[in-house]
Amino acid sequence: MNEHGLIKIATLCVLRYRNKFLLLKRFNEPNKGKYVPVGGKLKNYESPTQGVIRETFEETGIKIKNPKFYGILTETSSSDYNWISYIYSVKINFIEPPVSNEGNLEWIDYNKIKNIPTPLTDHYVYKYILEEKRFIFNAEYDMKLNMKMMIENIEDVIIK
Repeated sequence: MNEHGLIKIATLCVLRYRNKFLLLKRFNEPNKGKYVPVGGKLKNYESPTQGVIRETFEETGIKIKNPKFYGILTETSSSDYNWISYIYSVKINFIEPPVSNEGNLEWIDYNKIKNIPTPLTDHYVYKYILEEKRFIFNAEYDMKLNMKMMIENIEDVIIK
């Protein structure tokens, strides 16, 4: 077995001010050129909560406390794109977007999310967070990373 099929574990932090999200337009893969929450891979020694605090600070300079856990997003494919992401959110004051070495940070209104390049799963993540709902999303992709299906397991709903 090669490592390409191994699942990577990450944390993501949705930084919000009212109905606006501070999103990162990524410079690099995965999701190069797309708007995503800040976050990244867990280190061997840290919990998801420790990881989201570290990653948020590394990518934004913002020190968060008590991030609220909302859910898990599992993304699987027959390619090397296989992730389990722990999703958190923190309400912050409206600030000038800080400089990041990972991409450009911008405030995006929820109503404009569908008009910008984002991963297919993310609109649902933001929707559930705004509704204060917990989730367990499972998204399956084909070899070319076209989404085949997405399910929310708590409510047992097929999203796509």
